[in-house]
Amino acid sequence: MSTAHVPQQPHHLPDATQAPGEPPPTPPHSSEATRLLCAGAYLHPGYRDRVIEELYVNEHRLVAPSLGFDAARVLAHALRARRQELLWAAAILGLWVVGMPLSGWLLVGLVWPSLLLALAPWIRGRGAGQPLYRVFAAFLARWWGRVMFAFWLFLVVGVAFGAGDDDSGSAYDSYDSYGSYGSYDSYGSSGDVFGSSDAGDALAPFAGLFAEVVEAWQAWFALAVLVLVALCEAARRGQFARVLAAELSPRQFPDVANDPAEQVEGLRFRRLMGLIRREQHAPLIMYNEAGPFCGAGAPYDTWVLAVELRPDEDKKQQPLNNRAILDRIRPMLEQLRIPAAYAGTAVRDRLRRLEIDECVFLPVEGLTGREQAPYDPEQFEQHRLRAVEEGGEKRRHFLRVRVGGWEEELVVTVYVRIHTQGRMLMLEVAPHVLTPVVAEFKDADRTAHKFRTSNLFGKAVAAVVLVPGSAGRALVTLGRGAVHAWRLLIGGQASALPEGPALSVRELASVNTGSTFQEMDVARYLRSVQDRIGRGVRLALSEAGYETGEFVQKIVNISNGAVHIDRVEGSTFAIGEHASATSGGPGSQKGTASHGKR
Repeated sequence: MSTAHVPQQPHHLPDATQAPGEPPPTPPHSSEATRLLCAGAYLHPGYRDRVIEELYVNEHRLVAPSLGFDAARVLAHALRARRQELLWAAAILGLWVVGMPLSGWLLVGLVWPSLLLALAPWIRGRGAGQPLYRVFAAFLARWWGRVMFAFWLFLVVGVAFGAGDDDSGSAYDSYDSYGSYGSYDSYGSSGDVFGSSDAGDALAPFAGLFAEVVEAWQAWFALAVLVLVALCEAARRGQFARVLAAELSPRQFPDVANDPAEQVEGLRFRRLMGLIRREQHAPLIMYNEAGPFCGAGAPYDTWVLAVELRPDEDKKQQPLNNRAILDRIRPMLEQLRIPAAYAGTAVRDRLRRLEIDECVFLPVEGLTGREQAPYDPEQFEQHRLRAVEEGGEKRRHFLRVRVGGWEEELVVTVYVRIHTQGRMLMLEVAPHVLTPVVAEFKDADRTAHKFRTSNLFGKAVAAVVLVPGSAGRALVTLGRGAVHAWRLLIGGQASALPEGPALSVRELASVNTGSTFQEMDVARYLRSVQDRIGRGVRLALSEAGYETGEFVQKIVNISNGAVHIDRVEGSTFAIGEHASATSGGPGSQKGTASHGKR
């Protein structure tokens, strides 16, 4: 009897939290999310340009936190994919340029339709829900380019088969200034490719005009150039398939030391790679005020709880500060890692490797250089000790709880902040969800496998289809490369004042929503974490001698984004942005729910 193979579930987790006997966690640079993002750099030119723009061109901009992946390795493969793309574009454009004069400038007529075909995707735009005028304009550009290309190609074929043959030129000789033919029989018997159809009769005058200035060998040379372009397109696709089968394969990808993309020499490349790897996984987060949680994904039911601290007459009050409450919450969260007693070592739940750490958010303002960011452990420790109690607006301390599911493709992060002031307890909980990678990137292995296993005819057809738009795509590619090179030369970004991250390369490649199973996992992780947070706060208040009763018995995420708290005894609370706290009597057991945004 055979059993199904359950795939490995790698995680990123400090060694101190591993259970005995478990396999070592997968480091971020070897995670499946990193591999798919690297593959996407070869598949999607737009994504590749955004990665290079954010991480390489804007070198003054700090990198967003990289949860479960390595942004430096994604940049390395984006730059490598750019170099390969530019080389292939230069080779293809070179064939067109060399072929134009040698073909008697017959290829010039194919350039304009090729440009239309290359620009059609840009006119339409990516993603669903594009405006109708853009869809219609792209439709016209695409089909007008196809018709023009087919028409001109038909003329080139006609010249190649009929223009240089004196015996077969009777039809052209009989073509007078009025555009009529004297003898159809002599034309049809000459063996010309146009002589057997009405379409040939319509195109023969145009082919005849070209035959007066272009010889047959030049037309054949034009066709040979198109064949060479098709071979270049096939070789380019083959190179991508080899990359997916080699350094980006699941078997070889963990070997980062032998990754060709990592072995590129260059002072700028090495310097930026070092900065990214210094910043992306640090507990100190230098943020942009417009998006402080950049890199963590989309906010998911963020809520704030305000509670009045009411002393319990039957207990002795103890000093209560933010650190004491956080230290009470942390053990409650760590218990989520413990499997059921009867489950043994067979437990594969992601919560068994739940990550808990403390992070400090700092604004970038005030720095004059990116290297000045206080990422050293001693500097971070000083910020952590001061930020945990101060309750500041710009420098903020959070307890960060992270669960990396689905091989780091589904990342759930909960930021928890505690602040006590004026006999009030403020509890801020900001969950964020990083959704899986887009399907196009996840299907990269399937796309490469399909190309490798296709027969020769299938590969030829796939290459021929790319020929009409090859000149336009090559021009667009080289133009983008020239723009980026020009920006590197004159941009002066190295001496610009530092900025916080404007976007996350991981968020750029994320889908809007995950599958049903993934949504179920998100709900389970968040409810488990939020329930433990509530219980930890209640225990901290009780141990410090404050009334709680059943401070938080159950916190439920309602489908419309509200947070509902049942049976709060002896406390006053408010939830949501516009809620207010009111004092109730000792017997009060009901609270109000405030709806927050999701």
